[in-house]
Amino acid sequence: MTDVGIEIAGDIQIPQQKQKSGTGLEFLQIPQLPLSNIGYPQAHEWIEHRKANIRPWSMFLNTSNIRPPPSLPRLSKRIMRNIEYFQSNYLFVFVGLVIYCLITSPLLLLAVAASLGTCYKVSQRHAKQELTIFNHKLTLAQVYSLVGICSLPIFYLVGAGAALFWVLGVSWFLITLHAAFYNIDSILCPGEDELNSLVMQEISKCGTAFSLYFRDEVRTIDFVIVWDEYNVEAQTYRCTEYRRVFEKNLEKEGLQLEYEQAEPNGLHFIKIHAPREVLRRYAEILKLRLPMKELPTVLIPENRSNALIKEVNSLFKRIMKKYYVDQTIFPTMRHNFTAVYSRDKEYLFSLDSPNFFTAATRARIVQFILDRTRFTETKDDDFAFGIERLISEKAYIAAYPLHDGDLQAPDSMRYLLYKEWACLKKCLHYQPLDYIKEYFGVKIGLYFAWLGFYTHMLIPASIVGLLCFIYSCATLYSNEPSEDVCNGKGIIQMCPLCDHFCGYWDLKETCLHARITYLFDNPSTVFFSIFMSLWATLFLELWKRYSAEITHRWDLTGLDAQEEHPRPQYLARLAHIKKKSLNIITNTEEPKVPFWKMRVPATILSFSVVLLLIAIAMAAVLGVVLYRMSVLTALSVYGHPMVTSYAILFTTATAASINLCCIIVFNWVYVWLAEYLTEIELLRTQTEFDDSLTLKIYLLEFVNYYASIFYIAFFKGKFVGYPGNYNRFFEYRQEECGPGGCLMELCIQLSIIMIGKQAMNTILEMLFPLFYKWLNTLKVHVGMKTKDGQKKVTTRKYLQWIKDYKLVDWGPRSLFPEYLEMVLQYGFVTIFVAAFPLAPFFALLNNVFEMRLDAKKLLTMYRRPVGQRVTDIGIWFRILDSISKLSVITNAFIIAFTSNFIPRLVYRITVSDNYSLEGFLDHSLSKFNTSDLKNGTEPFLPSHEQVEICRYPDYREPPESPNKYQYTIMFWHVLAARLAFIVVFENVVALVMIFVRWCIPDIHPKLRDKIRRETYITNEIIIQQEALRARESSANDVETNQHITLNENTNRWNRVIRNSLSNSEFDLEVHGSPVSPTSTHSRVGPAAL
Repeated sequence: MTDVGIEIAGDIQIPQQKQKSGTGLEFLQIPQLPLSNIGYPQAHEWIEHRKANIRPWSMFLNTSNIRPPPSLPRLSKRIMRNIEYFQSNYLFVFVGLVIYCLITSPLLLLAVAASLGTCYKVSQRHAKQELTIFNHKLTLAQVYSLVGICSLPIFYLVGAGAALFWVLGVSWFLITLHAAFYNIDSILCPGEDELNSLVMQEISKCGTAFSLYFRDEVRTIDFVIVWDEYNVEAQTYRCTEYRRVFEKNLEKEGLQLEYEQAEPNGLHFIKIHAPREVLRRYAEILKLRLPMKELPTVLIPENRSNALIKEVNSLFKRIMKKYYVDQTIFPTMRHNFTAVYSRDKEYLFSLDSPNFFTAATRARIVQFILDRTRFTETKDDDFAFGIERLISEKAYIAAYPLHDGDLQAPDSMRYLLYKEWACLKKCLHYQPLDYIKEYFGVKIGLYFAWLGFYTHMLIPASIVGLLCFIYSCATLYSNEPSEDVCNGKGIIQMCPLCDHFCGYWDLKETCLHARITYLFDNPSTVFFSIFMSLWATLFLELWKRYSAEITHRWDLTGLDAQEEHPRPQYLARLAHIKKKSLNIITNTEEPKVPFWKMRVPATILSFSVVLLLIAIAMAAVLGVVLYRMSVLTALSVYGHPMVTSYAILFTTATAASINLCCIIVFNWVYVWLAEYLTEIELLRTQTEFDDSLTLKIYLLEFVNYYASIFYIAFFKGKFVGYPGNYNRFFEYRQEECGPGGCLMELCIQLSIIMIGKQAMNTILEMLFPLFYKWLNTLKVHVGMKTKDGQKKVTTRKYLQWIKDYKLVDWGPRSLFPEYLEMVLQYGFVTIFVAAFPLAPFFALLNNVFEMRLDAKKLLTMYRRPVGQRVTDIGIWFRILDSISKLSVITNAFIIAFTSNFIPRLVYRITVSDNYSLEGFLDHSLSKFNTSDLKNGTEPFLPSHEQVEICRYPDYREPPESPNKYQYTIMFWHVLAARLAFIVVFENVVALVMIFVRWCIPDIHPKLRDKIRRETYITNEIIIQQEALRARESSANDVETNQHITLNENTNRWNRVIRNSLSNSEFDLEVHGSPVSPTSTHSRVGPAAL
């Protein structure tokens, strides 16, 4: 293909004089407007000139032209051409940022207005009489300069420097970002895109032969490994020798390698194909369950149920048909009988089928070989094996299986999943889980199955939460305590919120606080807490039931973790251990880990470091608490309205934001340390390793995310003391809750961390892969140009292995952050739902989009992962179960101690005459004589503003009582009621949870019978195949005997697989019965067959 050179077309006009001299950037300079000659006509003319050169904003903001630059040399050229073409647009963007900065900085705006006003006054005076200094007449420009110099200190004090740097930084970032990613060639060189599209169409016609097969177009590409000759480390003798030995050992294992020619950018692609013999050998080693031969006499079990239930299900399906998976695009997969593969029993399997070993199975076998192949000929280094080690040594830079086609290829499964599953328009539709499992493997399929089920279960929780919130809003103005705060008669003087600087304040100033608190502290909260505790139990029980169905459908039943092969890193660390132990499951000898020398020290170290990290997280929470105390004290100087109403909101919001930043920073440290600690624990299998790592990181994240929330919910304001005798912390008064308690602050903390975390995670989850994909794309396009600097059109960049190299690597634990995000969200939904009833609703909104964004990310930004077989979601289920049990305790304590539900209930029963809350506000406030304040803590106020009695929220004796400021009898009544409520709440909910677990079995009875039937049929197939194989080698009457046997067994199998059989009838069919149900002739049992 010849090189294509296309001239740049456009309407950029550069004056000829400026083309001859200078750097070429002079035309970007703003025309010089001398201060002595500036005037309205010149400014107007310059603005009109800029406006005339503005490109259409629809063109400037056209997202279809946003594309990554193809190479680093073309990046600088693209930036220059965009700045030339859009310079007026960029100038107006800069002016807009300046205006925004001024609007959002009132002091700076005031300083600018004052400076301009001074300039105007000086210019008016200068027109009448010139200013003279030391007998020297100043020009107008010098006067302006003098005003500017005098204004510098003022601008410095109001933060003009920070604003200037902000405007310059943001302008540079936005303009550079737009200029780097905006494809100006689509405007100036429209023919180039048409040429590329023609090339893409040409490649798509024969893309399968070029992209997914070897050169012979017969052998499939099962894996690709890549190395970079421009990498200095890759060219060293050590790495070169590593590659030579590694590739030689791969060929010894039976894999076939094909080397592609070196790319202009220095990338070397090596394609790997696993022949049928290698697949058979390792399928037996890995104990893979593969489909057996299909026999025409075996029927698929039918689902039989009550006619009424069938009619209801049919009606529901008709209603939900629009949201079900489209059967024309994703047909229902047929359920095949499978067995553990063995080369000795190959006659049971249909080896001649072209799809017997699927692409996912082939990639898994090749990955298993790559992870265990040595790359040194000597045995000095026990860890000299595996592709991961070679990638870390820079001998290779990537290893991955291929996607089955491009996102634009309609005949590929990737295209179908992208259009029908990863589309936000289909966010309300069911997921094609069977096809997700086939393409990405069981582990990723189970994640999306769990996420879809969890999101589905959030619907009733969201509806109930919204109804409770609507009830709160509807009864907001009928709540007597909050109405007494806002519209009560007289003035209730409250005690100072800080020492010396804070004065007495009116309780009415907390009207907003009281109303917001009622939205989350009302009787509906108790009902919703009980409902969510039951919802959590129902969710876990139904998931176990649904998971059993998926496990059976995906043929994961009976998968034993002990059958999993040991991790290669585990075997390498124990290479010098001579003592062996017998694995009774696999009947193989494995090295035995020394308990006292290796296991115990590693466990103690891991436990100690985790405790240290938890202590650090606690220290961070303590730092935020001190921040809240100090900021609240500092803000108190500026007057009582700010302190009593807005300072609490300000400090709560800023402290929550600081805590969120600490959470994000600690996350990075936790993951690295947890991986190291888990590695030294010497865990045998990858499943055990992942479970241990998951538990460590979750414990650390639990403390990281929930510590501040636990502090507000259970400790803040509980041990502050009372006026005149405060319990101080580092000479600071402890934080106090408002008259309505700390529930509003807890709600703010929950909403900021939960919603902020979800929003930030969603943004980072999309930006980081996009950035890494862009870097890989730049690497691929380096060198894709001719000697004269023009872009070279080549078909090689459309090859599948090159396109997949541009994508981001899917690591072995890339699914972990997805689970962690959802489980942390589950904690917010259940543990603290009493303080934030809208949590399920926000979680539902997030998950609806999270599911599709995760799918889109997997299909468009990541290389195809190697499928992994797992039986369930692992330790995450135990974590979810622990969270559900913890939520019962936390919600009971939040209702009892954080909210005012119990004090109000006690007041209604024991104090109120008409079972109302009339007078509850005055009853819950104690009196304090201001003369009892300690010296140095009394407010600094004039004598006419001093008060004698102030109020504070607590149940204590008045100052005239003999036991002044001691707890009243009402305090102990309320405390007893709170403890009694906790006991009753927990026991009632626990009993209901036990009853729900008892009513819902983990496996549906019909599914259990179906598994038994299929197990029996599988055994019968094996017996029949053995009998047929024996008969084929014996007599001439093989055909007659076979016909008799098949006819005899057909009726029995048809009877066995019917779901309508009872357990006793099934046992009779399996083990034989003395009397046939259809005749009086004796029946031959399976053993006799």
